[in-house]
Amino acid sequence: MADSSKDDLVQLLKRLGAYLTVQMSNLLSISPDNLSTRSVGALAGLVIALVFTWRLLRTPPTHQRRRPKRQAQAPSSSGVNTHTDAVTVTSGLSSSLEDSRAQNVIDEFFQPVKPTLGQIVRQKLCEARKVTCQLLGVILEESSPEELQKQVTVRSSVLEILLEITKFCDLYLMERILDDESGEKVLLALENAGIFTSGGLVKDKVLFCSTENGRTSFVRQLEPDWHIDSNPEIIFQLARFIKYQLHISPNRPERTASNVFTSPTLEQFFGFTDRS
Repeated sequence: MADSSKDDLVQLLKRLGAYLTVQMSNLLSISPDNLSTRSVGALAGLVIALVFTWRLLRTPPTHQRRRPKRQAQAPSSSGVNTHTDAVTVTSGLSSSLEDSRAQNVIDEFFQPVKPTLGQIVRQKLCEARKVTCQLLGVILEESSPEELQKQVTVRSSVLEILLEITKFCDLYLMERILDDESGEKVLLALENAGIFTSGGLVKDKVLFCSTENGRTSFVRQLEPDWHIDSNPEIIFQLARFIKYQLHISPNRPERTASNVFTSPTLEQFFGFTDRS
């Protein structure tokens, strides 16, 4: 029983050691200037693991206590010996329960924490600082400038993603329109959807042009880390100049370059298909 418990303790310490090694490696690879929420989380996990290890080593395990030698049984003391055996069995069960509870606590402690939407967005965009994004077919339900002359509908499923992007990125939205009235309708629809309320996106960062080449020129001038578009020709033209691109297409076209990613929707790229 003592050898088995000792082996369990050794295994727990090995798991703690491995976890501490990973956390320390992550922290050493991050500079103070690039300290992010994920880095702070890793630091907090490291501190908690160190404290937990110290307490585990400091507290003597109950099951390693030396049991007193049993004295020779006498006929007149059989009742006392029976009581002693019962107490010993009960003590062993209690120690086993404590070990089981400690194992459960460790298992729960090392379970992966589900990342937040903000953490997913940051990870997917590789900590980008500037993002440009087409409106039609990505942010809006409509897919052509002609439809914008009639109505403008903001996709509610992308609102949370856009707001998270604006928290750490300089975001620019752009689209080709046929008249000024269409542009006014787009701005009003975005405002009613609450996109401008967070302070990260302002109306001046919603750009309109009269041609597809105009959108290409906007992107070239802004030099973003990421550009999001549904036009394969624009994606192809910008592949040499933009660090990363996301091609929104339901058909899953063949990947044209190593820095071009494809997804049916913006939501699915960030793994939030259930919010569509």
